[in-house]
Amino acid sequence: MKTIQYSLTDGIATITFNEPNSPVNTMCLQWQEDMTALAEQVLKDKDAITGILLASAKSTFFAGADLKGAMRLKPSDAPTIYAEIEKLKQNFRTIETLGKPVVSLINGTALGGGWEVALVGHHRIAIDDRKIQLGLPEVTLGLLPGASGVTKMTRHLGLMGAQPYLVEGKIFSPAEAKGLNLVHDLVAPGDNAAAEMRAKALAWIAANPTAQHPWEAKGYKVPGGLPSNPAVAQMLPVAPAMIKKQTRGLYPAPEAIMACMVEGLQVDIETALRIESRALAKLMTGTNARAMINTFFFNLNAIKSGQSRPKDVPRFKPAKVGLLGAGMMGAGIAYAQATKGIATVLKDVSQDKADQGKGYTAKLTQARVDKGRMTAEEQKTVLDRIHATGSVADLKDCDLIIEAVFENRELKARVTKESEPLLAAGGFFASNTSTLPISGLATASVAPEKFIGIHFFSPVDKMKLVEIIRGKQTNDETVARAFDYVQAIGKMPIVVNDSRGFFTSRVFGTFVMEGVAMVGEGIPAAAVENAGIQCGMPVGPLAVLDETALTLSLHVMDQTRADYEAEGKTYTPSPGELLVADMVRKHERPGRAGGGGFYEYPAEKGAKKFLWPRLKELFEKPGAEWNITDLKDRLLYRQAVETARCLSENVLTTVHDANIGSIFGIGFPAWTGGAMQFIYGMGIEAFEARAAELAQRYGAGFTLTDAVKAAIRKHQPQY
Repeated sequence: MKTIQYSLTDGIATITFNEPNSPVNTMCLQWQEDMTALAEQVLKDKDAITGILLASAKSTFFAGADLKGAMRLKPSDAPTIYAEIEKLKQNFRTIETLGKPVVSLINGTALGGGWEVALVGHHRIAIDDRKIQLGLPEVTLGLLPGASGVTKMTRHLGLMGAQPYLVEGKIFSPAEAKGLNLVHDLVAPGDNAAAEMRAKALAWIAANPTAQHPWEAKGYKVPGGLPSNPAVAQMLPVAPAMIKKQTRGLYPAPEAIMACMVEGLQVDIETALRIESRALAKLMTGTNARAMINTFFFNLNAIKSGQSRPKDVPRFKPAKVGLLGAGMMGAGIAYAQATKGIATVLKDVSQDKADQGKGYTAKLTQARVDKGRMTAEEQKTVLDRIHATGSVADLKDCDLIIEAVFENRELKARVTKESEPLLAAGGFFASNTSTLPISGLATASVAPEKFIGIHFFSPVDKMKLVEIIRGKQTNDETVARAFDYVQAIGKMPIVVNDSRGFFTSRVFGTFVMEGVAMVGEGIPAAAVENAGIQCGMPVGPLAVLDETALTLSLHVMDQTRADYEAEGKTYTPSPGELLVADMVRKHERPGRAGGGGFYEYPAEKGAKKFLWPRLKELFEKPGAEWNITDLKDRLLYRQAVETARCLSENVLTTVHDANIGSIFGIGFPAWTGGAMQFIYGMGIEAFEARAAELAQRYGAGFTLTDAVKAAIRKHQPQY
């Protein structure tokens, strides 16, 4: 065996997982073969064995499935996958039904397949360390725990009890696992932990010469009862409806998990395990799992490990950061910094405005204190880190200054010139603009190589993504430092090159303007909004445009027109932009903040917003032809085409920045794996053919040039 070490001494069979040339243990093909050999060995040694220990030679216990292999699967591989899963579970069953006590020594994190390996043990001992994560998060990758995880957790915790850990993929600490009786004993962390776990395991084996899982015993009652129990039966029709409400039918994994849980409890264990294997084989070879593994495992890890960060630049953590503008953005950034230990100077035109900005952190931390998630002392420490001021002199010696003032080029130039001289030696300056090209703003700087875009999303406390924009003259050191700063405040950085609207604002603009254009074509506004929701966007295009303000879109359009004219070019607004201009100027509908836009917002407490009734008479055409598939495709394809254009123009340089940026920045549906994975998931040729159909019917927004087609192929990930 290459990935497993086996020794039998004084009746104790010690099985140590130790995959060579890997920092973690995985369920690779070699390990699966070794498990078959191990099961045979254990059967052979049965009479000599008094107990079995499952241990790990790594710092974690076991990491789970080999996801790179999963990326290469096709639907036709399902029978092979089914056979492999069944074989693995047969090996697990051989070990756990031997009649001998089996103890899992959980020395570190055991997630997914790793937790399923731990569940082979009848008795589980773990190190009591909050950093250790246990559980089955497969659902977040479009999979289900098919190596007996669904079956065992449902039998251990019951249908309702197991649901958060299976359908939602909730992870837990060793202490929480002990509270759930999923871990039976804990040892304190430290150098002695492994020896202590072993001693406790040997004592348990001595006290329990024979062992089986509780649910193997005759008369075992599943917590909460079986599906036939009237109380459970009453709940069963509700659960799938709740799942459907959350997934909109776009994520097959939660539904498959729920089905396996319910069906598995109505049959014997062997049949339940078989149902689970079938469901996993189907999911694992489908497009949704591939999309989600690609993005939420490989792409996220690429960002966390700094693949977009320039190499050979030392790591950086700012000690003091200045923020210009204490409005919604500045106040949100101040909160993000202060909660991560960074001294913050929050500057506005007056002390009063700056204090209001600091009040935002007071409000957010107070909510945490009230819920018992933070002590009053911790709150005071956070607030003390924010120095609110109306004086520019207080910015002296900041390692980084970020301006978050109104989207006006002259204003931004003025605050840059005023505050830049106060930076500490080697410090750098950033703009939080969402649309204005960085290279243009950098002309106000004395050191354009140390000027960069750091674009936060609103509300900052909830939005994980930050878009770093490299200007024409920005140097590698500044990009690397901006990347480190974003990670230091617990956010996710993507790096893009400078252009109008960068990546996220530019693609977001295509989504909302395509929706507005549909209204202009006479399509009912309600159908447009429903298409957005049905294809998986968080909200419809008209609702989100109301939130960001129609006036802001108009302002960006006017600024763009002025810039074009300055360059001697003519700016042609899109049909969507023209309709937005009419909504604001003719019909006085500026958006939610201004009293109403595409929606009405009743003043009564608890009253729901509704579409502005006059949209019908102003824009709807009774004879307008439309179908829901076209509407959904237009909203998704328009964004995917624009993302591919960004790649071809070198605004984006990697697929991982494209996918993560589109999901976490603008709400592109997670089921697709992101805007580029949406293309790769359906197949490039199929995407191009459908885009050509849409271009013919709905205009140049869907046109793919040869350069864009080449970029799509050049960047296709290979596994």
